Amino acid sequence: MQRLAGKVAIVTGAASGIGKATVELFHSEGATVVGADVGDGADVRADAGSEEAVRDLVDQVVQQYGGLDIFFANAGISGGFATIAEQTEADWAEILRVNLIGPFLAIKYAGPVIAKRGSGSIICTASVAGLRSGAGGAAYSASKAGVINLVQNAAQQLSGSGVRVNAICPGLIETGMTKPLYELARATGREERLGELNPTQRGGEPAEIAHAALFLASDEASYVNGTALVVDGGLSSSHPTAHRFNLRMLDVPS
Repeated sequence: MQRLAGKVAIVTGAASGIGKATVELFHSEGATVVGADVGDGADVRADAGSEEAVRDLVDQVVQQYGGLDIFFANAGISGGFATIAEQTEADWAEILRVNLIGPFLAIKYAGPVIAKRGSGSIICTASVAGLRSGAGGAAYSASKAGVINLVQNAAQQLSGSGVRVNAICPGLIETGMTKPLYELARATGREERLGELNPTQRGGEPAEIAHAALFLASDEASYVNGTALVVDGGLSSSHPTAHRFNLRMLDVPS
């Protein structure tokens, strides 16, 4: 039995990594899926952090397929690992625009449309970096913490509508975003150290996050709402980090 038979879904950040794996999995489970991305490789081009683009994307899908059941707000950017002192206002604005305003727009425009079906699911990609420090840059981590709180608020505001809103918190996953890290580890013969800080002792695969999204999108998760599902090999059970004084934090321009 296909778990998403007859469902219509939108997935952003669909050209690679978690988004691409989710599009493929949702298709295999019977859904009609429209993948969106800012670059090539998806069904449509759309900037997930643009209000006009998200509104038009939802309208286009509803007009073409008669409605919407699932929106996976997955698009995101890392912003690198610069310290707070090294980052600019523009850096933070762009990271928050894509990573946090993007999910807000998905909820704003998909929520009322999905509610017309009587039930459905909105899923937002957060991160273990949004749970506590040690797993990402400051702006990225703050944006993902915002996503976790956003789904809690959205679940409450959509109370009684049948629309569930949840987040997924991936750990280290091999995607386009983490490609430089993986390439460096392989080039220096340290690939076996990837994921060494989590009890599973490895990095994750995009398909493993896609399966979490499938669960949250399906009727099997009918009683899961307003929560953040952590898929990180156990990393967030402690978030171990190397504690060393960062002298760059003292070098603040006057």
